Amino acid sequence: MNPEIATALKAAEAGAAILRNKFTNLDSISSQNKKATEEDNGYQGIVTEADLQSESVIVDTIRAQFPEHSFLAEESNRDSVDSEHLWIIDPLDGTNNFANGIPHFAVSIAYYRNGTPECGVILDPCRHDLFLTQRNKGAWWNGKAASVNQHQSLKQTMIAVGFYYDRGPMMRATLQAIEDFFGHDIHGIRRFGTAALDLVQVGLGRFGAFFEYELSPWDFAAARLFVEEAGGTITDCVGNPLTLAKGSVLATNSILHPVALSIVKRHLP
Repeated sequence: MNPEIATALKAAEAGAAILRNKFTNLDSISSQNKKATEEDNGYQGIVTEADLQSESVIVDTIRAQFPEHSFLAEESNRDSVDSEHLWIIDPLDGTNNFANGIPHFAVSIAYYRNGTPECGVILDPCRHDLFLTQRNKGAWWNGKAASVNQHQSLKQTMIAVGFYYDRGPMMRATLQAIEDFFGHDIHGIRRFGTAALDLVQVGLGRFGAFFEYELSPWDFAAARLFVEEAGGTITDCVGNPLTLAKGSVLATNSILHPVALSIVKRHLP
């Protein structure tokens, strides 16, 4: 492993240790809430002590190795996305699962150089599942090479979806897209509430596609490279390359990208 991915792994393990400890004591959940935004329609997302402590130890671990590097993290570190060396961190992807005692959440860490993803680590603290990826060196799940499936049609595959906090037009658009997918006789829809883990399932071949109409860069930064290195395609829901801005995401096994894109684009709010 190169120094960046080795450091990302060390940081992810430190963050995951905090999450495991806090998960066994959910009374530690803070009443502190994220500031609602207009897009959230007043929804108050939960911020836990685990979020903040996990992010702090991750940033400190990386900064000890790379003191001049920049950070874009969910809770408190927001440097410029144009930085040459940028670490993009979600210290607890799946906060609502965590807060409700559902053992499905992850730490996600990506390293970008000049806007290009170079490596990523996603760690599931409950299952001890480790997803590693390096540019031009593949995607790996617990030491095994990952690869997308070869499903040729939607009838052969399962689709995953994420719902943003919006309870208005975006939610209705997502439900309409799901109905459209069902009209193509897909195997089914799955919604687990942790985008990083949903995206890597595309890379493992379990899902033929995943979409969500609004994600932040820390939700997809590491998993994006995992999907690509596993042979998949990931764009926004119009078909444009992903940027480090909040927006829509569609990931597929590549074969299904045109037909999946036609559906999610049609219903894009």
